[in-house]
Amino acid sequence: MTFDFSMIEKVYSDFKEKVVMARESCGRPLTLAEKILYAHSAAIPGRAFGRGVDYVEFHPDRVAMQDATAQMALLQFMQAGKERAAVPSTVHCDHLIQAKVGAKEDLQIASQSNREVYDFLRSVSNRYGIGFWKPGAGIIHQVVLENYAFPGGMMIGTDSHTVNAGGLGMVAIGVGGADAVDVMTGMPWELKFPKLIGIKLTGQLNGWTSAKDVILKVAGILTVKGGTGCIVEYFGDGAKSMSCTGKGTICNMGAEIGATTSLFGYDEKMSDYLRGTGRDNVANLADALADELTGDADVYASPETYFDQVIEIDLSTLEPHINGPFTPDRAIPLSQFAAEVKANNWPEKLEVGLIGSCTNSSYEDLTRAASVAAQAGEKKLKVNSKYTVTPGSEQVRYTAKRDGILGYFEDIGGVVLANACGPCIGQWARLGAEKAESNSIMTSFNRNFAKRADGNPNTHAFVASPEIVTAFSIAGTLLFNPITDMLINEDGEEVMLDEPAGLELPEDGFAVEDPGYEAPAQDGSQVEVVVRSDSERLQLLSPFKPFDGNDFIGLRLLIQASGKCTTDHISMAGPWLKYRGHLDNISNNLLIGAVNRFGGATNAVKNQLSGQLSEVPALARAYKDAGIGTIVVGDENYGEGSSREHAAMEPRHMGVKVVITRSFARIHETNLKKQGMLALTFANRDDYDKIREDDVIDVVGLAEFSAGSQIRLVLHHSDGTEETFPVNHTYNANQIEWFKAGSALNLIRSRQQ
Repeated sequence: MTFDFSMIEKVYSDFKEKVVMARESCGRPLTLAEKILYAHSAAIPGRAFGRGVDYVEFHPDRVAMQDATAQMALLQFMQAGKERAAVPSTVHCDHLIQAKVGAKEDLQIASQSNREVYDFLRSVSNRYGIGFWKPGAGIIHQVVLENYAFPGGMMIGTDSHTVNAGGLGMVAIGVGGADAVDVMTGMPWELKFPKLIGIKLTGQLNGWTSAKDVILKVAGILTVKGGTGCIVEYFGDGAKSMSCTGKGTICNMGAEIGATTSLFGYDEKMSDYLRGTGRDNVANLADALADELTGDADVYASPETYFDQVIEIDLSTLEPHINGPFTPDRAIPLSQFAAEVKANNWPEKLEVGLIGSCTNSSYEDLTRAASVAAQAGEKKLKVNSKYTVTPGSEQVRYTAKRDGILGYFEDIGGVVLANACGPCIGQWARLGAEKAESNSIMTSFNRNFAKRADGNPNTHAFVASPEIVTAFSIAGTLLFNPITDMLINEDGEEVMLDEPAGLELPEDGFAVEDPGYEAPAQDGSQVEVVVRSDSERLQLLSPFKPFDGNDFIGLRLLIQASGKCTTDHISMAGPWLKYRGHLDNISNNLLIGAVNRFGGATNAVKNQLSGQLSEVPALARAYKDAGIGTIVVGDENYGEGSSREHAAMEPRHMGVKVVITRSFARIHETNLKKQGMLALTFANRDDYDKIREDDVIDVVGLAEFSAGSQIRLVLHHSDGTEETFPVNHTYNANQIEWFKAGSALNLIRSRQQ
């Protein structure tokens, strides 16, 4: 079935006309990213938008929300005064299912323990015309790729890995819930026009190398912030040779380099995938528009002329990679991995191998990994590590079960988990993790920050393709190389694993009994959305107070974060996911994972009123109760990782006035702005070191707050000395109005009224 086909027809009906206008305005050939952006802009100017300079208003085609972020997004949408979502929107229940025993049992437990939240999401979706995908239906990004993504479209989603849809030629961008509210209310959505990185792929993947290795290699080149403010566009014969879901894998992990999004041009592989997933009508439209659903020929012939940066990768010589631990951009070629393990004294025993997640849970991923599992069975091998498998959707799971694929995993000792995020986002009841023992795991996930999967800061998490993870799980050691090394089977014989092989699409087509979709009521005006006043899981929102026009005087330092501080550090997932709909309760995890520059510990900061050490949330509440505003200071790329806006709403709720860093990750900076926070960066990055733990801090010059202006920070040191220095911001005129109103939502509500 094709969802929202009339919307897709409308997008395609004038797409070429808009591209022609954009080409004339720019006076040159266009990349695919530019075509889609201009075609979805509120107005095409008579000039080219300034990359990395101009803020542009867009009208995305659709919105997707996962259950953990949908709660806060929809609580905000309820305040906007609208009767129905203005664009096609969906909710996907994939984050709240904890992996513990196996698919059936875990889903039953989640359905009971999260009943209140699921009932809320179901009813609010029904009320406002939003499609609802129930628990067990699958991981949001795989479900979107199978059902909603289309070439040339533009969507936003309340999850950083929304970018997965770039595998079907879509500009898909991860945002916070407040951004989703903009689009769902029919307002334009604002984005600084991205810079463009072109990645030319030549040759063809072979042997143990897969699409996953492309993005693992790219992450090593660009690092976790190298794509910030950029769209990554892949092209070349190598790109055309890869499957649609393989392209999705690459785009998915583009979030780990900070990219706004990534995408591929439309080709036969995408057409095949559309038809394979029952969307022949979309494929027919895309085929007719194929020339405009990819970059212009001149762009790809001379990429250095049209992209801000160009990278070339030869797939024929690309080696499998394993990235980690503790950061997704530490890229290690397979041939060098064992030596790295020894040199760094990483735990050599592989305790657990986990395949799946939104990055690698397609039918092709499962078949390639299953081909390794099948031959292991034939060669009398079992897994020597614990081993789990997570299908990406009920459609993929049902089809894989029908085709005997899941049986190969189970035969060698694997456990099939529910169609959900599970361990990838910390929903893993891992036995013994509380002991915090040093150990190694390997996953086909996208992120591997400390504590992310199991809460243990000493778990060394490595990222690789599903087939590499499977091979290592059979070996049980990080010193193994499946390309060169033998294994000893149950009969004491030396055997070697053969190269994996997989199917891009099932030979007998996809099948499913219940995909898990529930359509909303045609008229939801009589649907009641209930949020209990005594609920611990859900809490109606109260508007944040508007700016009073005065400088921020007498602030205290809440914490100065040292080194990597992701949204996982600011607002942890795992057990805290259950409070994603209750702002006050989830604020009790505020910055508990951040390393305090003063003392080097986590969740240990000094209360300057009492002189005692305190947990971060407790100190924030103490200062707030005393009427003292606070400031948070961060290091480089502060807020990288997930799009979770809780990392911006929590400090706002807890009395933080300002967040100042050496640099921000894009989504988090926008989320702070949306919530009425003041997000600043040091004009001189070394000024980070001038801040002292017991400073009293003033932020002055707010009366002259305007686009392009500087603000001043005044540090009153306890020894009686003072230091003053300028700090920068990236607010435009519209974003300054968010700040003055107290939040973007306050501004939407006032305009609606």
